[in-house]
Amino acid sequence: MRVLVFDSGVGGLSVAREIAAALPGACLHYLADTAVFPYGALEPDVLVARVVDLIGGAVATSAPAAVVIACNTASTLVLGPLRARFPMPIVGTVPAVKPAAETSRSRMVSVLATPGTVKRDYTRDLIATHGGDCRFTLVGSARLAELVEDVHGSRSVPDEAFAAEIAPCFVEADGRRTDTVVLACTHYPLVLDRLRRLAPWPVTWIDPAPAIARRTAVVTAEAAQGWAAGDSTGPNRFFATGRLPETAFLARFGFPAAESFAAAATVPA
Repeated sequence: MRVLVFDSGVGGLSVAREIAAALPGACLHYLADTAVFPYGALEPDVLVARVVDLIGGAVATSAPAAVVIACNTASTLVLGPLRARFPMPIVGTVPAVKPAAETSRSRMVSVLATPGTVKRDYTRDLIATHGGDCRFTLVGSARLAELVEDVHGSRSVPDEAFAAEIAPCFVEADGRRTDTVVLACTHYPLVLDRLRRLAPWPVTWIDPAPAIARRTAVVTAEAAQGWAAGDSTGPNRFFATGRLPETAFLARFGFPAAESFAAAATVPA
């Protein structure tokens, strides 16, 4: 059984790692749209057209049992168009607002995301529907995902740069302070140890990856019934539309090497 994981960069590897644990033996194909990373600068209609076309090409190549959009910014826009076009299950990644509201004791929660995710009506609707009586602070970090890419591209990033990006998440008001932070970009869990160390006080960090992996296992259950451990699905494969991540980094997530993926000519670059 094969699962296709998609993200604008390497952040979705935090999700792929959890899927591999939830579906041992499954084959993972990963597509990173590094040619236009980060997605925050794309207009919504351009982003939708690009992702739909890229997934179309990847589905034709990989024939997956399910597709996982391991990107909050993309998921807030593309899930509907993808589900209308492709027959297999499409699993999205959206800010974990409901678990945060259930977890927080101080009733003060921050959502740490990209600017694109923060400005979407989808995110605000989630808070209105599932946020309960919590006070939510939306933090649109313009640089954090890129800092994560830098770190995992063997470039040095000082602690001060990370600390500045997470500082707005930590709010004190009326004798209360933030006790829960939603990681609403799949890049962020890749540096969670560093974020914990730099936080001005301890908080609960909510990583959506385990929940996404559980959902992927559920939607692929029917396909898995026809799959046996001896089936030949081939090795995990990592594709990128632009810059290729380092082999040593990918090996930590079970991918032997990176391969170039040619985007369709009609896709805006």
